[in-house]
Amino acid sequence: MSEERQEDQIPEEQLETQQTEAQEIQKEEIDFEEKYLRLLAELENTRKRMQKEKQQSVRFAIENAISEFLPIMDNFENALTFAKQNTSTEVQNWASGFQMILTQFKDLLHNHGVVAFHSEGNQFDPHCHEAVEIIETDEHPEGVIIQEFAKGYKSQHRTIRPAKVKVSKKPVKSDEEPADLSMEEKLQIKEL
Repeated sequence: MSEERQEDQIPEEQLETQQTEAQEIQKEEIDFEEKYLRLLAELENTRKRMQKEKQQSVRFAIENAISEFLPIMDNFENALTFAKQNTSTEVQNWASGFQMILTQFKDLLHNHGVVAFHSEGNQFDPHCHEAVEIIETDEHPEGVIIQEFAKGYKSQHRTIRPAKVKVSKKPVKSDEEPADLSMEEKLQIKEL
């Protein structure tokens, strides 16, 4: 009988060992599956990030190329302004051709999401404007754009070229008192 019990115990011990090994293998399988799923998610995120970066690079390159054409467009607009002042038929014919070319340029900008923005009368914004002149005046509030020298252009994502503008500034008040006033008059002014 003692031999029978030993034989029964051995398979029972082996059964426990096999169950423990099976549980360990199951845990390893779950760990591998979790690692696999994490790696798949990480790979997908990397793919999306790379695609986004590629789109941004392409957009940035296009916007930089477009920015080099903006001075040419300015020259076309200046030439057309001059041509409108000339009454010659020949000049007007040339001007209509220039106008067509300028329209094509503007359509190209529009197709790439680049638009000109109006600045005159708006508050100065250093992200969109470049102050080329500052004038002291009481006629306008401080920081208001009085004149636009060159148009600014922007895309949906950034300013392509800031507008070149003249900005108002409050005049500096002089604390100096006139020298020809008497001491009494100076005191009266200070009380006001």
